[in-house]
Amino acid sequence: MAPEAGASLMAAWATGGALSFVVEAAARPRPRAPWRRPVHALAVHLSVWTAAHATLLALLARPWFAAALALAALLVVVLVGRAKFDALREPFVCQDFEYFTDALRHPRLYLPFLGWWRLLGAVLACAGAFWAGLVLEPPHFDGQASARASAVLGCFAVAAGALCAARAASARLDTSWVAQRDVRAWGLVASLWRYGSQARHLPTLAPPFAGLPLRLPARAEALPDLVTVQSESFFDARESYACLRADLLPRYDALRAQALAHGRLAVPAWGANTIRTEFAFLTGLEEAELGVHRYQPYQRLAASGVATIASRLREAGYRTVCVHPYHGTFYGRDRLMPLLGFDQFIDGAAFAGAAREGAYVGDVALASLVTDLLRAERDRPLYVHVITMENHGPLHWERVTAQDRNDVAGAPLPQGCDELVAYARHLRHADIMLGMLADALAAQPRDSGLCFFGDHVPIMPAAYRLLGEPPGHTHYLAWSPRRPGGGAARDLRASALARDFLARMGMC
Repeated sequence: MAPEAGASLMAAWATGGALSFVVEAAARPRPRAPWRRPVHALAVHLSVWTAAHATLLALLARPWFAAALALAALLVVVLVGRAKFDALREPFVCQDFEYFTDALRHPRLYLPFLGWWRLLGAVLACAGAFWAGLVLEPPHFDGQASARASAVLGCFAVAAGALCAARAASARLDTSWVAQRDVRAWGLVASLWRYGSQARHLPTLAPPFAGLPLRLPARAEALPDLVTVQSESFFDARESYACLRADLLPRYDALRAQALAHGRLAVPAWGANTIRTEFAFLTGLEEAELGVHRYQPYQRLAASGVATIASRLREAGYRTVCVHPYHGTFYGRDRLMPLLGFDQFIDGAAFAGAAREGAYVGDVALASLVTDLLRAERDRPLYVHVITMENHGPLHWERVTAQDRNDVAGAPLPQGCDELVAYARHLRHADIMLGMLADALAAQPRDSGLCFFGDHVPIMPAAYRLLGEPPGHTHYLAWSPRRPGGGAARDLRASALARDFLARMGMC
């Protein structure tokens, strides 16, 4: 390599490294200035930058092209992270890279929240980097094949050394596993590297359902049928928005008045990330116990076969079924639910001809299938965990009519609240589903219990700007047709709800 080529390489590395801090400054929450960060966080950032630049240089033989492409990739992550923060109040974390492929498989679940301008900006950044690199910069590795091979091997050696340096420096970072705090303190690049390096390690867990003592009757016929419903984006919105009709949820109100337990539910998710609440409910584990895996427990933890309410009930003689009317491969549930204790996982394929509400299988159709499961002839008690989908959104893509507004609002709504109208329309269907399941359980000869809860609050940015954000908790109730209820409200955490439900049913 000629001396001038070496100088160009170093200039590209240094300029790109400096600009990487500029691009990173657009992340949300905004990281501290580089000179205010811990020295080990700076070492991680520069080491990761060096590894990325050296790897791309080995492949492209163009140092400025390599720098531009690495910066474009960082810009894409920053833009996606800003969209995530706007919708979910949480920065981009390493587990979110998995969702880039999910966005291609299920674009409706992701792209509406990214926004067309951000998507266009990401595409233009990558396209511009490719064009500039290929057209404006000639290859810097010339000469004989052996010389080019040596240059490429040298680049890979630099990349390997930089990765080792990043690993050593990141081990010295004091990690809180609170992404907002760590991104602000270290920067986005260092936090992504630290979280990613730790994601390979599984924490030592003590799942509450492992060997949980149960009070079981002498005869299996006396065991109650149990249904738990994880209702998509459900919370009692009337608590935050007095403009909604007081009679919006009549069956919910009636069951709450008779409930074994009810109240607010603290959940580990806002706006999305259903599986965090799902995992907390099924396993009884607190997010603080999960470390970095709190952000995506199904990526590695669930595959290890954590004890759950389903696995414990199966040990007690139950047939355990999970129902989710969407693609079974989403979050790998078709593969993971058997590992979490379910005998059967019923996904969207079972709802091919079912009625839809918007883009998804409706809650009423879902309740009909669960009712059929309860009525079917069987020789074992049944536990069904239901994961609904109807109210998933994007709510701002839904159309609402004047009749919809009249049906859900008890007072005039300001302009721009169509998201809330669409959301409340789906709440009414969730209420019908709840009533159908309660009626089906009440008609059973066997004792039974129903637990209903929301996984997180919905994404409604326009409505929140006009009417204010809800606190972030959801609501739950536990009910049985043959057991007295009517007690005072009691707040719970999602991780405590399943055990509390079993206790209310007299089983532990």
